[in-house]
This record gives sequence, C-alpha cells and structure tokens, in this order.
Amino acid sequence: MEGENEKKMKILCLHGFRTSGGFIKKQISKWDPSIFSQFHLEFPNGKFPAGGKSDIEGIFPPPYFEWFQFDKDFTEYTNLDECISYLTEYIIANGPFDGFLGFSQGATLSALLIGYQAQGKLLKEHPPIKFLVSISGSKFRDPSICEIAYKDPIKAKSVHFIDEVSTGQLQNWVAEILSQPKVGISIDEHESKVEENTNGNIEVAQV
Repeated sequence: MEGENEKKMKILCLHGFRTSGGFIKKQISKWDPSIFSQFHLEFPNGKFPAGGKSDIEGIFPPPYFEWFQFDKDFTEYTNLDECISYLTEYIIANGPFDGFLGFSQGATLSALLIGYQAQGKLLKEHPPIKFLVSISGSKFRDPSICEIAYKDPIKAKSVHFIDEVSTGQLQNWVAEILSQPKVGISIDEHESKVEENTNGNIEVAQV
C-alpha cells in the first residue's frame, strides 16, 4: 500500500468549521470514486476542539474541530497563527503534498497557505502547491493578511465551488491536473456561475 501511495499525487483535505477530517472524507465519498482514484488523500483534524455547537450534530458523530476562531464580520481572528504553524508542520512532516482540497474554513485556509507560500512566507523548502479544490471558500478580510496572501494571482491550478459540486466539470479538471500539473492559473472570486477562463481554470464565486 505504501508503494502504491508513493506513486499517487497527494492531496491535503481540510475540513470545515466545527466538523472533522472524518466528516469531509464522508462528504467527498459521495462523489464519483473515479475522481480521486489517482490521488492519495489525507484528512487531518483541526488543531482546536470545537468551541461551540456544530452544524453536523446528529448527522455525523463527534468529536468536532475548528482551525481557528473569528468574529462575526470575519475581520478578526484568534489562534490563526497557531493554526498556520500547525498546518505547516503537518505538511512538512507528512508531505510533500501536490494539492489541497478544502471545505468552507478549510478552503479559506488552503488558499491562504498557497498565497503565503508564493510570497515566501512559509513552506519555503516544500515544492510549490500545484492545485486547489475550494468548496464554499472565502477570503480573509484583514488587510495585513490580504496584502501578502492575495498580492499576486496564484500559480496553482484551481477549481472553486460555492454550491453543489459539478462531478463532470471536476472530472475534466482532474484530467487536466494529471496531464498538465504546472500550468499557471489565477483566482477570480466574482463569477455568478461555473465557467472556464482563458487559462483553463474552472472558477466559481458569489456575486
């Protein structure tokens, strides 16, 4: 099994707020199994135990976790630096990883890590992250974070979903990842529907 995993591209999967690695694993298990058949997926839990009620109580068993905490306007964050350090150490210890897949808070973090790596803020010795699957992600709003993480368009191939994941489009995108893993791509968060831009990147965002 170890030899088989070494041949596959590795994806770090980051769960949403007050859920768990086990829950996001269950979420994507509903997708067509062919989508990630050529990848090795890892599902770590968030650094911090859930500090309140989880939206998946009664749907999926505890424990639940969160990556960091935030205010109602999503402009102030608690334990974010600790979270970033935790994930950086995990990536170095268990990588290298080829890509990230994140849901909600996990998607927001994934994009942040890619942006920070591109600016040389972290993961300097780790190979550049090649791709990102973002599901219901958002952007940080603190200017001190934005001016670094979102300074330049990222060079990771990315696909963004706000509502339901389109299996067909995701399969097509994965096929491109496997055949052209180094194509430079930018992120656009102001589309109202899924569409492919001139660089071949599938994008989804809220208006």
